[in-house]
Amino acid sequence: MVGGHIFHYRRNSWPAEEYVGRTALQLLDFDGGAPPEQAWRRKLNSHANRLKEFSITFMEAMRMMSLGLRLWSYVREEASHGRKAPIDPFTKERCRPSASQGVPLGGMGSGSISRGFRGEFKNWHIIPGLCESAPVMENQFSIFVSRDGGNKKYSSVLAPGHHEGLKKKSDSGISSWDWNLSGQHSTYHALFPRAWTVYDGEPDPDLKISCRQISPFIPHDYKDSSLPTSVFVYTLVNTGKDRAKVSLLMTWANSIGGFSHNSGGHYNEPFIAEDGVSGVLLHHKTAKDNPPVTFAVAACETQNVNVTVLPVFGLTGENHVSAKEMWNTMVQNGNFNRENFSAGPSMPSSPGQKLCAAVSASTWVEPHGRCTVAFALAWSSPKVKFQKGCTYNRRYTQFYGTSERSAVNLVHDALTKYKLWEEEIEKWQNPILKDERLPEWYKFTLFNELYFLVAGGTVWTDGQPPAINEKASPGSKSSKRGTKDTKMESVKDSHVNMTAEQVPDSGHMTNGDERSVSKFAAVHGSQMQEQTNGGHNLEEPIPYLISKDGPENVGKFLYLEGVEYIMWNTYDVHFYASFALLDLFPKIELSIQRDFANAVLYEDQRKVKFLADGASGIRKVKGAVPHDLGTHDPWHEMNAYNIHDTSKWKDLNPKFVLQIYRDFAATGDMQFGRDVWPAVCAAMDYMDQFDRDRDGLIENDGFPDQTYDAWTVHGISAYCGCLWLAALQAAATMAHRLGDRHFAEKYKLKFIKAKAVYEAKLWNGSYFNYDSGTSSNSRSIQADQLAGQWYTASSGLPPLFDENKIRSALQKIFEFNVMKVKGGRMGAVNGMTPKGKVDETCMQSREIWTGVTYAVAANMLLHGMEHQGFTTAEGIFIAGWSEEGYGYWFQTPEGWTTDGHYRSLVYMRPLAIWAIQYALSPPKAILEAPKVNLMDRIHISPHMARAISEISIRKIAPDNRCFPSSAFQCEC
Repeated sequence: MVGGHIFHYRRNSWPAEEYVGRTALQLLDFDGGAPPEQAWRRKLNSHANRLKEFSITFMEAMRMMSLGLRLWSYVREEASHGRKAPIDPFTKERCRPSASQGVPLGGMGSGSISRGFRGEFKNWHIIPGLCESAPVMENQFSIFVSRDGGNKKYSSVLAPGHHEGLKKKSDSGISSWDWNLSGQHSTYHALFPRAWTVYDGEPDPDLKISCRQISPFIPHDYKDSSLPTSVFVYTLVNTGKDRAKVSLLMTWANSIGGFSHNSGGHYNEPFIAEDGVSGVLLHHKTAKDNPPVTFAVAACETQNVNVTVLPVFGLTGENHVSAKEMWNTMVQNGNFNRENFSAGPSMPSSPGQKLCAAVSASTWVEPHGRCTVAFALAWSSPKVKFQKGCTYNRRYTQFYGTSERSAVNLVHDALTKYKLWEEEIEKWQNPILKDERLPEWYKFTLFNELYFLVAGGTVWTDGQPPAINEKASPGSKSSKRGTKDTKMESVKDSHVNMTAEQVPDSGHMTNGDERSVSKFAAVHGSQMQEQTNGGHNLEEPIPYLISKDGPENVGKFLYLEGVEYIMWNTYDVHFYASFALLDLFPKIELSIQRDFANAVLYEDQRKVKFLADGASGIRKVKGAVPHDLGTHDPWHEMNAYNIHDTSKWKDLNPKFVLQIYRDFAATGDMQFGRDVWPAVCAAMDYMDQFDRDRDGLIENDGFPDQTYDAWTVHGISAYCGCLWLAALQAAATMAHRLGDRHFAEKYKLKFIKAKAVYEAKLWNGSYFNYDSGTSSNSRSIQADQLAGQWYTASSGLPPLFDENKIRSALQKIFEFNVMKVKGGRMGAVNGMTPKGKVDETCMQSREIWTGVTYAVAANMLLHGMEHQGFTTAEGIFIAGWSEEGYGYWFQTPEGWTTDGHYRSLVYMRPLAIWAIQYALSPPKAILEAPKVNLMDRIHISPHMARAISEISIRKIAPDNRCFPSSAFQCEC
């Protein structure tokens, strides 16, 4: 916890006056039009440099050649089935990434659209797992100003004109529009989930304009935070001497990015809703049998604002008004014909034809007067379909229904509720923004890193079982939504062993429930055996996992590891990122943990080929925590990651136990603790097999068997060993709190034994060695060596080691991994040799991982090292977010090399910045917990000590088959 005396030395890094004139800020300080004092800022004419991707060395390429060949073959095989492989380093985006990103639009889990700081709408993530990064240039805001009876006119798209894809002005498309904005006097200010664009005298020297972008990302609001909508509020200030007619125009293409418009069958129609809300619906028929999408583009008509629409225009002038003709109409009249509202649905588009729509809002602004004009955008795609057949309703359909036309209600509510949203957003953000102890860069970067919870491919369902497409007869399909009554009739996969925790309607399990569970298992076990004899296809989905979320169902939540690593809820990475959800949406965090607790207790015997060595194994081993919840059939087909056999990884199970205990301690939810306890027991017992010398400490197996999946570990590992120590203590403490004396004793004894071994074999006097092996990097300084202690401190548990050792190791990391890399301006490099050189063992040892750096910084703060912690974290800001950095804002990658070349943009792990805030402001349940060491209250009986010493440790079977269920019976 941090005291009140710190951070006063921190400079104010980005004063607004350096970007917008003080006079303009004062004039726009009306109805929220002025940008906040603390925000991430850019001039609109800033150069958006191309980003540079990392490359591997010749030796790394030689070592990974076999893996590369197998991965190439796997990518091609998946493509032959019309699917994208979870990891595909061979296929490059058509649109090369650049430093042009900004705050994304909408709430969580309903598809996302990003918006660059120069105004372009890009990174379309409407279909799960598919991101179309190129901007749709027809989607723009434009302005038309007429003064002095029409003798003085200004017109321009409100985005700089130096965009790729704009052709000669003589054509009839969008290149014929007036792209007159230089961006020299226009600035972008980002404070997620809002952004401001200020046009200080562009294009009209006597008009100050602010566009405020607002999305409903509101902590602890599980309704509005799921809505696919955003509002754009324009504040207009006329500093001239004459009256000005100002018309704002929003144009939108019937497209979900890329070449999606080419499929044809799309159509538009105007609408008029209540409270002056009117606009155009754009109905998009998606390709490949994906669910349709309907956009609503709208503005709010008031006493001073007149709204008109052009339901359809095209780019060529064939069949419809052309983009050029539409523009000329606005230049001449400043509005469209009111009769357009009665036009009705347009004719469906032909293949290759792009339909667009326009909404105009016109107003008069008196000399020295002010006016507000509000637009809204919504995209309604009620169903989310995954490529292997399962379809779910999105979370927001619980409140708006499953019709695509709910887009009308979405924009209506957005335009009538956005001020309430802003009040809640400010109530959340102001205590941090006004905390003068904190450095300014940290305040806005903390909020802006949350972009990933919208733009990271998130899917938020209503929590109900899926509709599964099945072949009803040759050549036809039927879709039947599973229900609690019919669910077990669809259990088809004999290769999935179902446990009590997946029983529908089982409620919260108690000891008295065992009889009914046994009966269920007997009935459906025989049913599943019969289905085995029926020879069902092994690709059919396993039973849907029902989370026992108590009285309130907050739905099910997925987010990608990254837009380049398409795996849902990757657990070893969620370990770092989960602090954001725990702080802001704790019910979602508990729902995710319940999903993994369910997953621990079953196995999936479908065969999988692992690409690292070409060996085969089964998809999911009972007792092992899955790496992820899948890609093309999440929850049903887990472990999409197939480079290594993650059932042999040493970090996943300890990370599961640590996250469970942290969430249990932070929320004080005893029912959650009881529900997931069987999975905790199974996860801990599963790890016994890796303690081969029975000293209580697990050993690594000479391959990259943890989240650093290219960095080999031999023997005892600082990283995995520390996680295991922390898990032993967390499990014992949780057992004590839940009244499971046997388990508490068992794991306290193991903890005592393991701790002594860990320190004896790895502590070298100033830090913990990378591992206990004899390789050239065994003495390397790993930045993440104290990850277990980080979670221990975050959970309010006693420290694993003497405080002097913890601070010594953290200081060593700061001096070597942080400060010896460009003076601390890059973050913490993963590996550093004792001689002060970057560890070049593999590509990951020489990388700087953004999320790990934030985690290390949080650990430093937890141990009173404020200067070191914030200096460490600031390196990520300088390299990734500042103007002198490499341009990774709103697309923070997994990591970069010491020369700034990225790997895996738009990545989950950087959400770990919220671990810093967690360290600064721990949850109330942690702060108010009794200051006692519960481990001291666990008495180890002589009988338990003897029993533990006599337990035989089961080894991994050479053929990598699953373990018998008897090995995973909980001792609780």
